[in-house]
Amino acid sequence: MAIEISEIHEVTDGLTEAFNRLLPQLSPSRALLNQEALLQIATSPGCTLFIASETKAGDTQIVGTLSLIISPQLSGVRARIEDLVVDKAWRGRGVGEALLRKALNLATARQVNTIDLTCRPSRESANHLYRRMGFIRRDTNVYCYDLDNPRRTP
Repeated sequence: MAIEISEIHEVTDGLTEAFNRLLPQLSPSRALLNQEALLQIATSPGCTLFIASETKAGDTQIVGTLSLIISPQLSGVRARIEDLVVDKAWRGRGVGEALLRKALNLATARQVNTIDLTCRPSRESANHLYRRMGFIRRDTNVYCYDLDNPRRTP
C-alpha cells in the first residue's frame, strides 16, 4: 500500500464525487457538496484540505481526507483539525495517522502553538489514535450554536 498525502488546490468532478462518498461516513446527515462549495473550502485562507490517495495502474482512489484550519489568536497561533474521515474499507491501515502526521508537520512549520480537535466518544478507534499520537483529552465543555436552527430562550 503506497498512500500519498497531498494538499488540494484545484477541484474536479472526480474529487467532488470522492468527497461525497467519504463525507456520509463521517456525518450521514450533512448535505453533499457541489464543486463550488468544495472549491471554497479548498481555497479558504487559513484552511488546508488534505487527501489520502492510492494510485494503482494509473487509477487514483481517494481514501481519506482532513481539514487543518490555522488562525492567529490573542493567545497564540491555534489550529483545528476538522472532518478527518477514512473510507471504511481503508480503516486500520494507517491512513488516518498519515493524514494527521502531514497536518502536524504543516502546523509545526507554521509555528502553531496548539491543535484542537473533537471526536465523539463512540468513535473508539479514532479516540485511541489521537491519544496514541499525543493528543490530550481536555476537561472542557464544547458548545455549538446552530445558526440554521437556533434555539431561542426567553
